[in-house]
Amino acid sequence: MYIGSNVNLKKYRMTFYESEIKRIRSIVYSNQGQVDTVIGTRNYIDNNYDTDLNLDFLSHIRFVSKFHLLRLFKKYYGQTPKQYLTDVRIEKSKEYLKKGMNITETCFAIGFEAPSSFSTLFKSRTGLTPTEFSKEQLFSKEQLSQS
Repeated sequence: MYIGSNVNLKKYRMTFYESEIKRIRSIVYSNQGQVDTVIGTRNYIDNNYDTDLNLDFLSHIRFVSKFHLLRLFKKYYGQTPKQYLTDVRIEKSKEYLKKGMNITETCFAIGFEAPSSFSTLFKSRTGLTPTEFSKEQLFSKEQLSQS
């Protein structure tokens, strides 16, 4: 009788552990379709940051509603697609400015329509205007070349 109850106990433990593994997997590894949607959206933004992107267009190319895409993107990345697009554009603008591209060219190269809105956003994100950033980069290049 003791052996039989020991076998039942082992079966119970296995069932319990299997159910716990399934529960944890469902939390950690969510729906693969959702993951594919947000990764695909992020990749599209990374490769097309210089074009006119909006939530309607992004949801259309991923075949989901814009509200669903917004919720998923924020769930997985902690920000909206628009916020992510802005971050990508600011990082690309820094690269262009470091290479010596002027502010107007940089503005249009990263997908902004007006240098004034680009400058305002750049300053709010970096603490420097694009001109100040360019001068700072030039100064640090000069310092490196003199060393």
